[in-house]
Amino acid sequence: MADSNTQFIRTPQKRIGVSEVLAEVYDALKEKGYNPVSQIVGYIMSGDPTYITSYRNARSLIMKVERDEILEELMRNYIDTKLEV
Repeated sequence: MADSNTQFIRTPQKRIGVSEVLAEVYDALKEKGYNPVSQIVGYIMSGDPTYITSYRNARSLIMKVERDEILEELMRNYIDTKLEV
């Protein structure tokens, strides 16, 4: 009887940043005719991924980052652009 060992090959996973995710999701929502701000806020508040269109893989993309990370990124950007002149 032959010894059959299963060999696992791991491919490096590139982690996409929150700002890149938001940009991609925003563009997809805009292209589909949605109000991107309202849809993203709805997703952040409820956690319901159906607020995000599946067009251009936006729904699965936004689910790769935590909602609190999205909120942190939005707050950081707001503070950097509006409060710290």
